[in-house]
Amino acid sequence: MLSRAELKEELINAGIRPSVQRLAIFEYVRKSCQHPTAEVVYDALCNELGSLSLTTVYNTLKLFVDAGLISMLTIDDTFRCFDGNRRDHAHFRCNNCGKIVDLQMKKEFMSLVEGLDGYEITDAQLYLKGLCPSCQKK
Repeated sequence: MLSRAELKEELINAGIRPSVQRLAIFEYVRKSCQHPTAEVVYDALCNELGSLSLTTVYNTLKLFVDAGLISMLTIDDTFRCFDGNRRDHAHFRCNNCGKIVDLQMKKEFMSLVEGLDGYEITDAQLYLKGLCPSCQKK
């Protein structure tokens, strides 16, 4: 896990001024394994950062997405959450409980897609939906 100083350096290297609020939001998303929504990030940090607004969280998350520091997951039309895991991986979302889990993706995955000759792929996301093992037992 990256230290706060390393996270601050990442922001600087991306051309983003690391204010206290930005650094706290970045640290929260990067260290979270839960794929938080903007509202979850706000709720987690609002007591720590008294002047934090939900608008600031939304704007900051967009800034980080645009800089390629985090990903925005749009698994369906109504749900947006954020992922600080920058390694190639897939996501599974349970249709019943809504839990999202990271799945390792083999490097050969892109070789399964045809018609990519001449294209430069800068991002690939794979979303799987179904029932998680816990929900299947219910």
